[in-house]
Amino acid sequence: MIFTKDHKTRDMFDPLARFGPHRRCLLEGSWAKLFREEILHELPVHQVARHYSESKGAPSKDLYAMLGIMLLQQMRDLTDEETVEQVAFNQMWHYALGISAGVEREAYVCAKTLWSMRQLLAEHDLSTAVFEAVTQKLAEVFSVSPAWQRQDSVHVLSNMRHLGRIGLFVRTMRKFLVNLKRHHRGLFAELPQELSERYMKGQGEGVFALVKPSESQRTLESLGTDLLFLVERFRQIDGVVSMGSYQLLVRLLKEQCTVEGDGQGTRVSVKANKEVASDSLQSPTDPDAGYSGHKGKGYSVQVMESYTGKEDQLSLITHVSVAPAQHSDAHALIPAIEDTAARGLGPEQVLVDSLYGSDDNCEKAKGLGVEVVSPVMGRPEGQAMSLADFGVDDRGQIASCPQGQVARKSKERGGRHSAVFSREICERCHQRQQCPVKRGKRGYYLHYDDKAIRLAHRRRYEQSEAFREAYRFRAGIEGCISQMDRRTGIKRLRVRGVKAVTLCAKLKAAGVNVVRAAAFRVRITAGDGPQGTPGHALDALGRLAQGIILAIGRHASQIPHWLPLPCRSLAPLAL
Repeated sequence: MIFTKDHKTRDMFDPLARFGPHRRCLLEGSWAKLFREEILHELPVHQVARHYSESKGAPSKDLYAMLGIMLLQQMRDLTDEETVEQVAFNQMWHYALGISAGVEREAYVCAKTLWSMRQLLAEHDLSTAVFEAVTQKLAEVFSVSPAWQRQDSVHVLSNMRHLGRIGLFVRTMRKFLVNLKRHHRGLFAELPQELSERYMKGQGEGVFALVKPSESQRTLESLGTDLLFLVERFRQIDGVVSMGSYQLLVRLLKEQCTVEGDGQGTRVSVKANKEVASDSLQSPTDPDAGYSGHKGKGYSVQVMESYTGKEDQLSLITHVSVAPAQHSDAHALIPAIEDTAARGLGPEQVLVDSLYGSDDNCEKAKGLGVEVVSPVMGRPEGQAMSLADFGVDDRGQIASCPQGQVARKSKERGGRHSAVFSREICERCHQRQQCPVKRGKRGYYLHYDDKAIRLAHRRRYEQSEAFREAYRFRAGIEGCISQMDRRTGIKRLRVRGVKAVTLCAKLKAAGVNVVRAAAFRVRITAGDGPQGTPGHALDALGRLAQGIILAIGRHASQIPHWLPLPCRSLAPLAL
């Protein structure tokens, strides 16, 4: 059954009545107050409730609180056991999640409930809805301008073991044999005893780990033979073919080995390292993970955040996406722009590094009304002059050279252009050796296309002060990623699989947004500069309380009888 509390209606009684002024001030200056007042009731409970029955089963935990717990767990990078303790005993969590004081059922959640909710959110990609709801609400509350944004990626490791090629073969076949023995014991018993013992015995894996480097290729060939035997042995048995571990065997054989057949039988050979694709299987425990030659095994998480360059504006993470590590950053910019634009947080200008700023991406972004500020990848040709030095006409075609000579003729064919300059003038030019024109039959020719001109002008713009002034803010995205790692531990996760990694990445990003917004609110409400901290606000509250006590002491005889008893009892202390 579905159970949800009404977190929009104000409390009849003060939930902080049991706190003294010092603890109350600390709590109201923390993220908990912002979470309770602005975030909790905006969580997408309606999307989670679809997967519960309205009439059957025991009442669920408060779904608002459960979504909040999932978010706070990732924000604090807690294990399930640590999360259970926080829900049970942390009063800040109670206040943030709207947990009623003294209600045992609300203040306790077991690890199984956390696991079930996490599986539900990951399987149906509900973490996206949580991230978008939190970000949208904070953007409205703090009037965040998304006009300027920046993007970069971070490499993430899931909870998988890093395996070499021998370890990959051994672990994959062992995983299959364990599952075969569990679900098809009769078929497992029919296998050669030597084969099963080689991979099932505890000391078997240790034997493979002691292989000398000079014998590794021979060992791989032996493992490839065993792998082919297992694949062929059960190829016609439907109950085995449908097993996920068998499908990993087939994938491993296809990606790592070459099978050749002749009149004498079938032979298998292991591919060279350079012949194995980057999207190949990296670990049988995490088949979704990929490989990047630059960063290694794992996943790539794209992060886009807003910025203004001013202290009086809040910066929010507006987009998060996850892909296997082999996916290039060059393919991540346009989807991020389209995603933020669909939610009303689309940028007008994006700062990215050169891998994102390909000419194709810049043109697509321009069609979406977004300016991409990025260095041009690669180095220009060796000439001292570039196409940016030439004059262009209204159609964007080159009309004159850097010395002012007008082109005698211009042509366009198949998207490529050419301009012809006078041979007599070019041969007398003192900058002939630095000019990119080439001598031809009828003059000196300059061949180019639209992309070449655009890149040349971008390289010219890179040398300007305007580009340096705009692009200097791109480094801030590195600080954003560092904050995500320090606060939420995003670079090393406790889960496996692209769905679970996506869940963690998006909830951690939402948690960082909450922490940022809470710190921003304290800084704005308490004053600008270093004085705007909760500690100074607490000192001010203490001085106010001290003044009240002294005033009561001086007028102890005139204390009204209607004052609350605690206030009346302060007079002797002041005296």
